[in-house]
Amino acid sequence: MLDVQLSELLGDDPAGVGEALGLVAGFDDALALGLARLGEEPAAALAAMAGALAGTPIGDRVGEAVEKVAAGSVADEHLAALAGGRAALFGAVHDALLARLDAALGRTRAVWEPAEGKAEVAGNLLAGCRVWLRELAIVGWRGVDHDLVSAADQTIEALLAVPELRGLAVLLDGLATELRASSPVATMDRLPARRWADLWTRAMLLSQHGPWHGGGAEPVSGRLLILGADVHEHATVVRVQIHAVLEPAGGAPARLVRTSMAAAKVDTIVGPTVWKLLGDQPVLLSALAQHRSVEITDMPLLPGGDLVWENDRARAGEEADPFATARLRLAAATPPAVTPLDRHPVRIAEPVLVEGYKSDGRTIDLGGATLDLDLDRLPSAGPLTPALVKASTACIGLVRWDGGRWSLQPLAVQASVKKQPVAAHNGDWALGPTDPKAAKAEARNGDVVAVLRERAGRLLRK
Repeated sequence: MLDVQLSELLGDDPAGVGEALGLVAGFDDALALGLARLGEEPAAALAAMAGALAGTPIGDRVGEAVEKVAAGSVADEHLAALAGGRAALFGAVHDALLARLDAALGRTRAVWEPAEGKAEVAGNLLAGCRVWLRELAIVGWRGVDHDLVSAADQTIEALLAVPELRGLAVLLDGLATELRASSPVATMDRLPARRWADLWTRAMLLSQHGPWHGGGAEPVSGRLLILGADVHEHATVVRVQIHAVLEPAGGAPARLVRTSMAAAKVDTIVGPTVWKLLGDQPVLLSALAQHRSVEITDMPLLPGGDLVWENDRARAGEEADPFATARLRLAAATPPAVTPLDRHPVRIAEPVLVEGYKSDGRTIDLGGATLDLDLDRLPSAGPLTPALVKASTACIGLVRWDGGRWSLQPLAVQASVKKQPVAAHNGDWALGPTDPKAAKAEARNGDVVAVLRERAGRLLRK
């Protein structure tokens, strides 16, 4: 049945999606060249964006901003309006795509409730952020050099010292790091224009009034049934985002939630070894590796569906097979509302269970329609491989939309290997690799994490 439902996604995109993305692309091209030297084509692209938003609540502000920028005046309020316009276009695309996905899956999503009030933050630090972001917009990506990138260092350092602003600090640091690695940008053949514009837009909006969490966290208690783990491995950080069904205490309807654990790393720590960096999360690690439920008590839940994990509010529960959870509880679980700043199509990642399909290793056949498999996201820290995915007949995965198409990212599969049933999950190696070959390879390499920690300790003692 779900195969048939998902096949409904694979027709044409909702009306207006292509046009909205074209308007965003025009803005991104203008940002790449710099708003201080708008040519005829970039100016026309900004005017087209303003025209498309003319009938919206922010239409007047975007229209005024485009006029001012075209006349050579680039002020903070103008850039905020342009960032808001770009975010609104992506938000509209996101909403149309997610509505189609929810309809195909028969899900009724929680309604977003706007929050009242704003957090008090250091206005001077936010102003410092806007100064740097304004300079980036004025010179454009092609005008970025090492001096301009370095100008953000002091601001980022000051932001990191304020707990409420660390999210913005990390965002700016990530953008600065990418720009520094690419400088001078003028020599690059191709620019990641959309990615950098995404980061610039989010930072510009966050730097207006600081962090905003939609009214704060709600304490929740109950049983957490894990569906799967999405492992993100980068050179300097590892992050594991866990998708789960929450059965609230007291018998309230089940809810889809997420939680995360992350750690800094160096690029020599790869594969199964990355799990050792997350040793301060023993409950989650054992729940992933042993397929157990987790009992939580008064755990903070943010409005967007993310649990703020606190170890002392969690304890390991009984065994809970993720595939049983997906078959029995996933369809009835209420998905969370999407926070305004997260309304971007690339952030769509909805857990689903697909069964009874055939795969050629790149796609799965949904009864005549084919859905692409996103195998580039398979982590090296787990047992899931392209070969297992190809042999599988059941998959817990995340439905995504990126690059103009829908795809399925596997988190766990059930397959038949040499006529024997096999199940593999991204989190199976959270307590160490269970595959003999992987365990032997890790043993040969030694405990890299322990060695690096010991060396770091020696350096700090000097």
